[in-house]
Amino acid sequence: MDTENHRAAVKHIIETYARFRPSHGNIRLDTVFDETHDRYALMQAGWDRGRRVRGNLIYITLQDGKVVVEYDGIEHGITDDLIRQGVEEKRL
Repeated sequence: MDTENHRAAVKHIIETYARFRPSHGNIRLDTVFDETHDRYALMQAGWDRGRRVRGNLIYITLQDGKVVVEYDGIEHGITDDLIRQGVEEKRL
């Protein structure tokens, strides 16, 4: 799988999770795609029970032909999602 396919797979997964809505609070999910530097993220921002919520849910970089999961805040993890999208396990 080449870099363009890795980008497409990562963006598809992040866009899929961005469609989910948190079960409580007023929290916005934002996708961040920097194809120039190959940095991809799903951010959360908002309020829940009077407290500020912000930060990464997913942060992935592409480097040296690999998909590097820098941060995975998804309950079941996204590695299987990446593999289902065609990213070879040895590229993770």
